[in-house]
Order: sequence, then structure tokens, then C-alpha cells
Amino acid sequence: MSATPILQIEDLRISLPAGADRPYALEHLNLTVNAGEIVCLVGESGSGKSLAANAVMRLLPEPRVHVSAGRILLDGEDVCSRSEAEMRKLRGDRMAMIFQEPMTALNPQKTVGWQIDEVLRLHTDLDRKGRKARVLEILADVHIPDPASACNAYPHQISGGQRQRVMIAMALVMNPRLIIADEPTTALDVTTQKQILRLIKEMQAKHGTGILFITHDFGVVAEIADRIVVLRLGELVESGPADQILNRPQHPYTRALIAAVPALTPPPHKPLSDAPVVLRASNLRKSFAARGGLLSGRRNAVVAVKDLSFALRRGETLGVVGESGSGKTTVSRIVTRLLESDSGEVMIHDRDLIRASRADLRSLRKDIQMVFQDPMASLNPRKRVVDLIAQGPIVHGVPKAEAHARARELLELVELSPAAADRYPHEFSGGQRQRIGIARAIAMQPRVIVADEPVSALDVSVQAQVLRLLADLRDRLDLSLLFVTHDLRVAAQLCDRIIVMQKGEIVEAGPTAEVFAAPEHSYTQALLSSIPGRDWQPPQLSVA
Repeated sequence: MSATPILQIEDLRISLPAGADRPYALEHLNLTVNAGEIVCLVGESGSGKSLAANAVMRLLPEPRVHVSAGRILLDGEDVCSRSEAEMRKLRGDRMAMIFQEPMTALNPQKTVGWQIDEVLRLHTDLDRKGRKARVLEILADVHIPDPASACNAYPHQISGGQRQRVMIAMALVMNPRLIIADEPTTALDVTTQKQILRLIKEMQAKHGTGILFITHDFGVVAEIADRIVVLRLGELVESGPADQILNRPQHPYTRALIAAVPALTPPPHKPLSDAPVVLRASNLRKSFAARGGLLSGRRNAVVAVKDLSFALRRGETLGVVGESGSGKTTVSRIVTRLLESDSGEVMIHDRDLIRASRADLRSLRKDIQMVFQDPMASLNPRKRVVDLIAQGPIVHGVPKAEAHARARELLELVELSPAAADRYPHEFSGGQRQRIGIARAIAMQPRVIVADEPVSALDVSVQAQVLRLLADLRDRLDLSLLFVTHDLRVAAQLCDRIIVMQKGEIVEAGPTAEVFAAPEHSYTQALLSSIPGRDWQPPQLSVA
């Protein structure tokens, strides 16, 4: 490591606008990133992680949010004193950023090759032929299959993992001194996540790049971090070598975060083999029509679900796991009749949901409700919380006053204040919105709840709270959960049984503890071996 850090943040303070929940997003932040080092910045939502990254890149929404004190040194030069023209030269050349959601960071109207080429046009004197060669070279470096074809593809024509590789290629094409990675693996399944983390480490080792890696996933931290910096409400509470922070944390906040990380060893689950079956899916099949291919060629129809069958018992949580594209979400939408299947049946109350008439479907929907991955996208922003929760019962004939009274009771049941009833969704945190989504689902007094990645975007501590809530409601209300997830740590803690899907088919199924302890199928073995931080077991910590 060089004597002078690549990045040096000194006593940084970021001011928030009047009326914010606190005056400063960050206060007295001191942090360094050396050449060839990966520093992980961790903390819950609202801790200031992403604002710290945006401050380094000079991407804060100024003047409302701005650096009001301190310095940010890139190779000893203060970026806060640079003009916007000078910053444009620095971005992409000497420092670059990998964003959390590549689909929003990439231009949907431009090809992958054009967007990487743009960086070279702005920062080099290479001619068109030289730039094209460099684009193909960097795509090959980040292990994009068939770089020549990918170069001509648009972002929507490649997978999520490949889009993230393109973002990494754009960040690396100029061999910058500093890379900031803001939650680059949050929405990815474990095998893609493993590939991306390996790629980042490989590129860092090859070029000696310093990396500031922002994440709330301690499995990822355990996989890649050299040093860890922990933020809480804008203040640095603990920092040090990865081994020290992960295994011997000192600050109560750090200890609480690590204590909330789901263990990979499933706890003993109650035997449910004698419980009655409340939902039975048989021979489900779903295909999607052929569309234009990667380069406008023809493609065959995609079979997303192939002759799939399973049973869900009363009081049971059945996990559905697998990579992106395995058919998990398609199954969840078929069993809730949000998507029509090609064939098969879904039996609930001894009635087939698939073939139910519109009138019958309305009555059946009371028995099966859904909790979505993104509550903000599924909650009407123009309606108050009490109206959102009461809407279903009112549609099914419950008097408005009674439905509203029940909605306020349900808010207490999901551990929110009844006063929250008169507020709007945007006034809540992500974890609180997910609780509202759960309250809305149980308002119908269903027998089955289908939860599609309900905690994937939540901080580890909030995630633990929502998982405990779901388990408690399942036991208190005798619910059955069909739980779709790509997070195997979450599946280990909540699910009684799991089914493992690959390319639309179940390749392995059984009690969670048995599948995790001795997976039989090679695909299941690959999934389990890809879990970030698999070799790190969170220490048993007492939390004050």
C-alpha cells in the first residue's frame, strides 16, 4: 500500500435542509482508502452511507444538501474546491462509481457499447477503432459472454447480472484510482452475487484500485472487506480491520447489527406432516411468447415453469429459492392468479383457483393474499394508510367504520402506532411500509400469504424485525406462508421446508435443515456454496 491514501475524508460534515429529521447527514466523518484496499462502509438506511459516496463524487443535490465542513482528498487534492468542469474530468478517469441499480443508471436508449465508448470519448484521444477494441477488451475482462454481441445490445436485452458487469466495465475502463460501489449486489441472487464480488476483487488486485464498498449485507462484508467503517445516524461509531469488527465488535450498535444477521444453520422447526394441506399446486406450466432476440433475431418461447407441483400445510412456511430466471416469482403470481398459467391447478378450499370464474375468484382471493417486494410500488401513494388496509374488507362488504377500526387494530398487531393510520406511505421508512403491506394482507383474514422477496431491500436489523413479525403472525393467526427469496440465510431462519427451483423445475425439496445440511442436487450444492460470507459465522453476542 502506498504511504498516501487514494481517498482521505477529513472531519466531513454534510448539512441537510431545514425541517429534516436532523441537521447533519454526516458529522465528523474520518475515513481513508489505500491503494489495493477494500473498505466497507456499513450502517442502516439513513446512516449517511450513500451521501458520503455522493459527496466524494460531488453528486450531492446541492445546495439543499451540501458539504459544510471538512475535506475530501483524492490523491492529496481536495475535490470540494474543484469546479464542475474539473469534476467532469475526474469522474470516470481517476474515480468512478458503480451504482446499486444498473437499469436506472444505464441509458435505455443507447447500446452497451455506446455507453462504455462515451467514457473513452470524453477522457482519451483514442480513435474510433481504438475505442472499439478497448470496449471489447473491458467487456471480456468483466467476463461478459460474447462481448461483440453484448456491445450491440441494449440494457433491457441482457440479464441483471450482466448489466451490473457493464456498470463495472464502465467504472474500470479508464483504470481509475478509486472506485465507489454503492450496494452493487443487493438485488442479485447468490451465484451472480458471488461472480460480481469475485470480479470486483479480481479487478482491484489487477489494477491496485482502492475501493469504497457500501453495503448493508454482512455476508458480503465478510467476503471482501479489508477494513470496515460503521455509521449510525451520520456518526462513525466504530472502524477497524474486518476480522476485528466482524468477530469482536465493541460498539453496541455494531454488536446489534451483527446479532441481527441470520445464521446459516436452520433452527429446529415444528413437524407439520400431519397438518392439513391448505394449498396444493399440481402440474403448473407457464410459457412466455417468443420475442425479438439480443440482436433482433428470433427466439423460441420461454418456458418459465414446467409441470411444477407442491403442497403447503396449515401453519407452515414453504420457501421457494433459486437464481433469477428460475421461475420463483412466476410461481408466486400463478398461485395468486396475478398471472394466468397455461395448465395445471391450484387448489384452495377444494376449489381450483386457476379455473375459477370472476365471481368465484373474488371470494377465493380472501383466502390468499400477497406481500410484495417493493411496498412503495404496491401501496397507492394518494391514499392514507387506514384506507389502504381497509380497502379489501370494504370491497368484500365490511362496513367502512368497522373496516377502519379493524385497520387501526392491525397496525398495532404489526407493531405500528394507530396514529400511523392517517399518514401516507411516503411518510414511512422501508421497513414500516413493509409492515403496512403485511397489515393490508392479513386484513382479509387469509389462510395463505404469498411473500415475494419481502425483506430483500431492507437493512439487516429491519429485516430481522420483519422476519420475526411474519413468524409471529404465522403462529398467532395459524397462517401458511409461501415465501419466495434468493437470500438463503433468510430461508434458513424462517422456512420449515424449501423447494429449490432451476429453469422452471423443482430440483430438490425437503425440510430446510436437511437440505442445508446435506444437499443432494449439484445445483443446490452450488447455491449453498455461493452464499457470501459462508465461512463466517456471526458470533453469539449479547446486545445491551
